Amino acid sequence: QLQLVESGGGLVQPGGSLRLSCATSGSTLEDYATGWFRQAPGKEREAVASITSLRITNYADSVKGRFTISRDNAKNTAYLQMNSLKPEDTAVYYCSLLQYWGQGTQVTVSS
Repeated sequence: QLQLVESGGGLVQPGGSLRLSCATSGSTLEDYATGWFRQAPGKEREAVASITSLRITNYADSVKGRFTISRDNAKNTAYLQMNSLKPEDTAVYYCSLLQYWGQGTQVTVSS
């Protein structure tokens, strides 16, 4: 049974930074693509960033140049570094691997 646990969310002022972590157990992270998604209140879940087994990355247009997805194979953990945060980045952020999802971590950007 694969498990994903996100952490690192919180309240941050506009322009600030956060780093989200997605720790996995039950599978080797490096063998699969990992994705970060987010869901804001009243909106559908949307893809934010992904990284393949070959470390090819992809980003939503809304976060390009501000967010960076990475992976530490030794720690079996994926990360999402979020810089220059905006109020519209406020959402619950989820990581996903295959058909599995974490429980989500809340990110709130507000002054």
